[in-house]
Amino acid sequence: MANLINAFPEILTNCRFYIELKLEGSQEPVDAYFMDCKGFKRTQDVIEVTEVTPNRWGAAKMGQVVCTKVPGNVKTNNITLRRGMTKSTTLWKWFEAVQEGNWAKQRRDGSLTIYDQSNNSQAIFQFQGAWPISYIVSDLSSAGGDSEIEEMEIAVEMFARQQ
Repeated sequence: MANLINAFPEILTNCRFYIELKLEGSQEPVDAYFMDCKGFKRTQDVIEVTEVTPNRWGAAKMGQVVCTKVPGNVKTNNITLRRGMTKSTTLWKWFEAVQEGNWAKQRRDGSLTIYDQSNNSQAIFQFQGAWPISYIVSDLSSAGGDSEIEEMEIAVEMFARQQ
């Protein structure tokens, strides 16, 4: 692995990184840090257009059928963020405000920044129109020594890589 990283220094490794969530309009310098994130997926539908051309095809009396693929709608997946539970209630309050029917006012733009082991920003993803759709706390057991995990899924209208 060391030879691979030396050969391609631009490859980001996934050890010792964290993700910083900053919500537009927040008074906090950083709203939350996460150790797990999944769902970064943006896709584009494919539309197949079929048309009959005037070119004859073999012995057929009709024209040749040609299929063309063109780009369709762009879709963005929801993003799921996980972290060790903290005292902060920022995420819970955001989720709660949406549940109270205030979702249109709670839509936020923000960014997720990925840092390397040296605390240098390596990638920034800007997102728009995000709001929380689920909030989960891991199962609790007093017998275990595990950290409690907080998980939030957010609906995102659009995300784009900025850096």
